[in-house]
Amino acid sequence: MSDLKPSEIVEELDKYIIGQHNAKRSVAIALRNRWRRRQVDPELSDEIAPKNIILIGPTGVGKTEIARRLARLTDSPFSKVEASKFTEVGYVGRDVESMVRDLLELTINTLKVREQEVVQEKAREMAEERLLDLLLPESGTRNSPRSEQESGQEEESAELSVYEPEKPAASSETREKLRRMLRDGRLDHRQVEIDVSDRSSSMVEIFSNTGMEEMGVNFKDMLGSLMPRGSSRKRRVTVAEAMEILTQEEAQGLVDMDKVVQNAIEKVEQSGIIFLDEIDKIIAKEGGQGPDVSREGVQRDLLPIVEGSTVTTKHGPVNTDHILFIASGAFHTGKPSDMIPELQGRFPIRVELDSLGSEDFVRILTEPKNALLLQYIALLRTEGMEVSFADEAVEEIARFAETVNSQTENIGARRLHTLMEHLLEDILFDAPDMDESKLEIDRAFVHEKLQDVRENEDLSRYI
Repeated sequence: MSDLKPSEIVEELDKYIIGQHNAKRSVAIALRNRWRRRQVDPELSDEIAPKNIILIGPTGVGKTEIARRLARLTDSPFSKVEASKFTEVGYVGRDVESMVRDLLELTINTLKVREQEVVQEKAREMAEERLLDLLLPESGTRNSPRSEQESGQEEESAELSVYEPEKPAASSETREKLRRMLRDGRLDHRQVEIDVSDRSSSMVEIFSNTGMEEMGVNFKDMLGSLMPRGSSRKRRVTVAEAMEILTQEEAQGLVDMDKVVQNAIEKVEQSGIIFLDEIDKIIAKEGGQGPDVSREGVQRDLLPIVEGSTVTTKHGPVNTDHILFIASGAFHTGKPSDMIPELQGRFPIRVELDSLGSEDFVRILTEPKNALLLQYIALLRTEGMEVSFADEAVEEIARFAETVNSQTENIGARRLHTLMEHLLEDILFDAPDMDESKLEIDRAFVHEKLQDVRENEDLSRYI
């Protein structure tokens, strides 16, 4: 759990997201409150619920990015879901509890990878021993297919041929010689035959995760007695490839999955963040029928999850009492008060995000650590080109973005991506064949390349 102060959280978010100070303050406070709750007496801390947030604003102003960066900043389990993909129970589609299951699966996979990295060194040592067992002749004959078959490797074969089964000291010496050759990479291209786990059960996993779990059934366990266990198949690979495969197998065996699952459930329950995008799409129109009825049903299904309930997963029950829910929506055709009153009460904090203007676009293009201009400069540098952008060129790009957004659909900062691709299309295409090593983009170049976007309304709508 992060112990960053709210001001420090806002400062970190400022490195990637321009403006939207109110939204950053709200999420920073919500995050700090989590840390504060962990310092409170346990009897009282269980009663302190997170204050869920609704971010209101047009597309492309940073709603999703704020939540995503917040999760990365605090190493919190994070999942982004589209509220519009859920349907009321009884309709065809996913039910709302699946978002908690998905969050748990993501967290388990993340923690599993981290645990494998921790035991990587030991796993490599174990893989090395297995590989040496494969490379050393087992029968005691000097013409083992594993040591003599490969052409062009007389030196290695000669070293291996000193193996004598009746001399343990010689066997140990040969193994150490082989170990040195293996570590020096002199055996990397030699072929060996290894047993690898058969992944035929993956289809069972896929089917199990696509619906049976929502009925509280672990399909894989149910058919466990019918499926072959521990099946493997032989595969011929190079020594270098075998080392990687065996290392991964050993790493998986060293990881205590029960502990990983237990830690993942605790992490999800205590610091999970679920970002509900397009929540305005589940507002039912007045007098609606069919799907509209399902939309209101989705809101009612969300109530217990957001308020706090226990969701059944194949790894065990997950309590949602302290998961932070951040919802967002443009609310073009409705407003948050159109949601059912019970759900409104589950999101007590509402923050309106500002629309972006040309000044914001200039800052977005240049200031963040992952600024768009820096990305294109880095991409073209791989071709040996040093591209720079004059200040007036950046201002011109920003003005074009503001104009096109005002005349067509306002898609916020996403407009900059399409304009930049249109602007640099020829350079990106011809860069490998260009003789110029330096290129400055000026206002005239921007105006020439983008003027057709503003003049052609159909093209503007597409872009």
